[in-house]
Amino acid sequence: MSDPQAQPPGDSSNRDPNYREPTVGQPPYGQQPGGGPYSNPVVAAPVSEGDDRLWASLAHLGGILSFLPSLIIWLVFKDRGRLTNTEAKEALNFQITLLIAYAAITVGSTFLALVTFGIGGLLVGLGWIVWLAGVIFSILGFLKAKDGQNYRYPFALRLIK
Repeated sequence: MSDPQAQPPGDSSNRDPNYREPTVGQPPYGQQPGGGPYSNPVVAAPVSEGDDRLWASLAHLGGILSFLPSLIIWLVFKDRGRLTNTEAKEALNFQITLLIAYAAITVGSTFLALVTFGIGGLLVGLGWIVWLAGVIFSILGFLKAKDGQNYRYPFALRLIK
């Protein structure tokens, strides 16, 4: 039994209504003239001053969680707002510095724990001090950036310029 509504394979009545046959020298349907469909990147519009301050301050506040919020905000908004670019870079550099400090404390305390038969493992508690410093300075950065001012952390490796 065959379907009475079925159309033969070469029938053109089941095509996209916007389809057009390419003429000589024109790219196929759905492609841009300059190459592939992704050859012309779309530049995002700049953000307003209020949004610029918002994203800049959130880049600092996101440091309470980890370095990822600062990284994502910087990658998305670095070309869209001057304040966001500056403050997200600053927050990201600080979070990378804290990440290096966590790694150094972990490696150092593990080594000392092995050498001192566990007593040196108490240095892992220094990680809480690093975390507390990160929270305090991230909140201070948030408050400054919220007011549209630049904030520089007291200690940070400036790895991203």
